[in-house]
Amino acid sequence: MTEIPKNNQEPKTDSMKITVTKNGPYIVTGNVPLQQEEICNDKEGNCHTWRKVKQFPEQEMYALCRCGHSQNKPFCDGTHVKIHFNGEETAGNESYLLHPRVISGPELELDDFENLCVHARFCMRAGGIWNLTKASDVPKAKSTAIEESCHCPSGRLVIRDKKTGKIIEPELEKSIALIEYPPRGEHGPIWVRGSIPVTSEEGKPYIVRNRVTLCRCGKSGNKPFCDGSHIQS
Repeated sequence: MTEIPKNNQEPKTDSMKITVTKNGPYIVTGNVPLQQEEICNDKEGNCHTWRKVKQFPEQEMYALCRCGHSQNKPFCDGTHVKIHFNGEETAGNESYLLHPRVISGPELELDDFENLCVHARFCMRAGGIWNLTKASDVPKAKSTAIEESCHCPSGRLVIRDKKTGKIIEPELEKSIALIEYPPRGEHGPIWVRGSIPVTSEEGKPYIVRNRVTLCRCGKSGNKPFCDGSHIQS
C-alpha cells in the first residue's frame, strides 16, 4: 500500500470512514488518527484507566489487519489471502442494540448491551457497575458508575441520568486506538471513537455509535465487531 505524505491541513472529519472488505482488511480513509492505548490497573489490580503509548504517523488511507495473522500488524500485509481467511460478517441488523438489559437505580439508569462485551473489565471495580447503579444515590457510587461506563470501549455499558433522561457519553475525538492489556498479555480490539461510520463489504452502513470495537484477531462470532474472543487466544 502506498502511503500518502502527511500535510499540514486539518483532516476533514466528515470524510472519515471505515470500510470492511470481503475476507480482507478494514480500509480506513480520511486521515483518521491511529494510536495504541493500554488498559492500566490500579493498586488493587482492577482495570482503572487508559494510557496512550504510541501515535502512528498520519496517513490519508491505510488498511488494518482483520485476520490476526499479518506480520506487519496493525497493518494488513496480504496474509489473509494465503490463509484463506473467512471474514464473513455476522453482525446482521444489530437488533441487539434495541433490547438492552436495563438496570435502574435511584439517580442513574444503566443500559447493558451484553452482546458488545469485549472484556475490558472496567466495569468490575468497586463492586461492579450494576451494583453501583443501584446505589447511585450515594455520590461516590454514582461518580464511579459514570466513570466505569465512560471507560467501556465498546459502548456495552451506557449510563443515563434518571431525572433528565440524558445519556452520559464521554467526549471522544474521532480516532482509532489499538487496545492492549499488558497485565494479561491480551491484544484487544480496534477501538473506533467519535462516531466514525463503519460500512460493510456490501456497502451497508452499520449503526453509527460514539464507541465501537472491531475484531482484529479474526475469531469473533459477531464480525466485524469484537465479541471478546481474543481473550481465549
